[in-house]
Amino acid sequence: MTKAWKVVRTDRELELPGVDRRLRESGVELVLLAGDVSEEELILAIADADLLLTCYAKITRKVIEGASNLKAIVKYGVGIDAIDIDAARERSIPVANVPGYAEETVAEGAFVLMMALAKRFKLIHHAMQTDGWVWPENRWIANDLAGKTLGLIGVGRIGRSMARMASAFRMQVLGFDPHVVDMPAERYTDLTAMLEQCDFVSLHCVLNEQTRKILGDKELRCMKQTAYLVNVSRGELIDEDALLCALCEKRLAGAALDVYEDEPLRKLGHRLSDLYSMDNVILWPHLTFYTEEAMQRLEYETLQRCFEALEGRLLTITSGDPRLIAQTAGVRFDLA
Repeated sequence: MTKAWKVVRTDRELELPGVDRRLRESGVELVLLAGDVSEEELILAIADADLLLTCYAKITRKVIEGASNLKAIVKYGVGIDAIDIDAARERSIPVANVPGYAEETVAEGAFVLMMALAKRFKLIHHAMQTDGWVWPENRWIANDLAGKTLGLIGVGRIGRSMARMASAFRMQVLGFDPHVVDMPAERYTDLTAMLEQCDFVSLHCVLNEQTRKILGDKELRCMKQTAYLVNVSRGELIDEDALLCALCEKRLAGAALDVYEDEPLRKLGHRLSDLYSMDNVILWPHLTFYTEEAMQRLEYETLQRCFEALEGRLLTITSGDPRLIAQTAGVRFDLA
């Protein structure tokens, strides 16, 4: 009898019913692990696994080196910063992600958060829920988007979508991205020079050693006191202590955050817990990607990569991330 494939999927909190069902229907032994699985538990689980599916869990060198049968690692999502790509490449274990499933979706989410900040949605909604009505007093006054300047940090797929939406609202769009020359925005090569011009700043870059804490205390101090910050990319892109300080000292008009260095965010006992009490801060639970349409695309693409790996075919790489393009074993590229 042929041995069944074994697939380990981390981050079971993110439900993928179509992926789980299709794998089981194919005779796969599917092991589901929590996102906070320990390194030791993960090593034991994938010791004899054929495929690892992961989203947010940390996939370390030690984990990879302990997986003797592993054919591939598939990130069902975009960012690959939690995976030790070098360790996988040394073992000739191909790594793929699903980069295009939510580019418009996440951009829409970022735009909604930006608009909610401008229109003081949190404060007015709370007042309506509490008091039933408010009159047009100065404390409720909002801002137009038209005529304002939006600065994008990262002008890849999602950043480009955000730029198109902002342009439709007659915003001036500036962009900072050392890896992109042709962008639908006025290109800046000096980040601080761009930040000084912006009424809104939105982050859309990948997390790597060059972008970690790309917005620190120095950069935040360059922003206007009337400016708003939106982050739907990765929490580690911002020095969160510096951001908390800037908000407490009212050196920023507000922020909308969908991602955090330490997730999940908590109302108590988290170093960012004070954000919950700020009327000018909108907190979202890492869900700007989570729509019916985007999840359908994610499940479809994830299954494509799964069966490529399990059936011994080349793993398709559709991302232009240099860390993935550097792979030479077991992959094919479709970067159109």
